[in-house]
Amino acid sequence: MAELSPNLKQATGVVAARGQGALLWDEDDRRYLDFTAGIGVTGTGHSHPKVVAAAQEQVAKIIHAQYTTVMHRPLLDLTERLSEVLPSGLDSLFFANSGSEAVEAALRLVRQATGRPNIIAFHGGFHGRTVAAASLTTSGTRFRSGFAPLMAGVHISPFPDPTHYGWSEAEATTFALNQLDYTLQTMSAPADTAAFIVEPVLGEGGYVPGNAEFFAGLRERADRHGILLIVDEIQTGWGRTGEFWGGDHFGLRPDVITTAKGIASGFPLSAIAASEELMSKAWAGSQGGTYGANAVACAAALATLDVITSENLVANARERGAQLRGALERVAADHSAITDVRGLGLMLGNEFRDADGRPDGATAARAQQAAAERGLLLLTCGPWGQVVRFIPALVVTEEQVTEAGQIWAEVVQAVL
Repeated sequence: MAELSPNLKQATGVVAARGQGALLWDEDDRRYLDFTAGIGVTGTGHSHPKVVAAAQEQVAKIIHAQYTTVMHRPLLDLTERLSEVLPSGLDSLFFANSGSEAVEAALRLVRQATGRPNIIAFHGGFHGRTVAAASLTTSGTRFRSGFAPLMAGVHISPFPDPTHYGWSEAEATTFALNQLDYTLQTMSAPADTAAFIVEPVLGEGGYVPGNAEFFAGLRERADRHGILLIVDEIQTGWGRTGEFWGGDHFGLRPDVITTAKGIASGFPLSAIAASEELMSKAWAGSQGGTYGANAVACAAALATLDVITSENLVANARERGAQLRGALERVAADHSAITDVRGLGLMLGNEFRDADGRPDGATAARAQQAAAERGLLLLTCGPWGQVVRFIPALVVTEEQVTEAGQIWAEVVQAVL
C-alpha cells in the first residue's frame, strides 16, 4: 500500500473536509480557525463563492490550453487586469505554477538581460526549494542541505534584523548596507552582479520587516551600478501586509517582481513582472512551461482580484491586522518569553526566547500544537522555529480575530 513520504511533516493532525472563509472543519465536523491560510495562499478565504463560480464555469469550457501553443481568454484578461495593480513600469508578464518557478524565471531573466553571473540575496530570505531558488535561501538549512553543490554565483549579505543582532533598527540598517558595500567590494564586483533579490518582509526567516532606509539603499546601489532589483512578493503580495504589495510600505521600486501564493486563492499560479524593455532581453525560448497560466487558475486569479477589490480586502487586512497585533502585544506584555511581536498587516509573528535570550523553538512548537488542540491553526517559522506566525485569510472578521486572540492568550498561559 502506497503512503506519503515520511519526510512530509504535518504541522497539525487535522484532516480537512471543508472550509469557508477563515474557517475549516475536519472529517469529524470539528471547527477550526485557520490562521495559516495554506501558508498565506487563500487570501479570499476557503471556497469563496465568486472564486468557486469562476473556476466551475471555466472547467466547463476548457481546463488546459497550453499557452505557448494557444492563447485563452482568462490569460489575456488577467494580463490586462494586472496592469491595475502592478507597480508603475512593470508591464510585461510571464506566468508559471509556483513561487520557486517564478524565482528561477526571474534569475534567468536578469542574468540574460545583464550578461552578469552573480546574484546577491539577503540573510534569512526564503525563495524556494528548487536548486536555484534554494541556493538563494538562508532562512534555514533544511531547505538547502543534502543536495550540494548548489547553484554558483550566489552571495549572501545581511538583512537588517534588529532582534537577531540585538541592535536598534537604525544600527541594523547601517550594518546591513555597509556589509552590502563590503560584499560588492570583496566577493561580487558590481560588474559581475546581475541583481539583488529581497523580500519586503522575511517570511520563513521569521516575519521580519525591512525598512524604508534599507530598501532605499538597495535601490540607490542598484541604480549606481546597473544592478537589477528583484522583489520577492510571493508571500507579501496581494494585500497580505495591508498594502497590495509589501514593498508599497517602503516606497520600494522593483525592476522585477515575483508573485504567487495569494494570486489565485489556492489554484497553482505564479508570475514575474518586469518592464517590456527588460523582459525583451530574455533569450528566445527561455520562457515556457507545460502548465503555466492554466486556464482555470487564471479564471480563479481574475475572480480573486475582483474579490480583493470589491470587498476592500487590503483595507481589511490593515484593520484586522492592527486589531490582531494589539491582541498579540497584550499577551506578550504579560509573558517575557515572547520577546517580539512583529510584521505587517495580517502577517504577524511572535518570537519566543528562553531565559538566557536564546531562540526557543521548543516552546514555540508547544504553543503551536496547543493552539491546534484548542481550535486555532497556526504555523512556526524562523531559523530555530522560534516564531509562531498568524496569517489568516484577508476576509477574516473582527469576531474571528477576537476569538483567536482569546485562544492565544489561553495557549501562552498554558505552555509557559
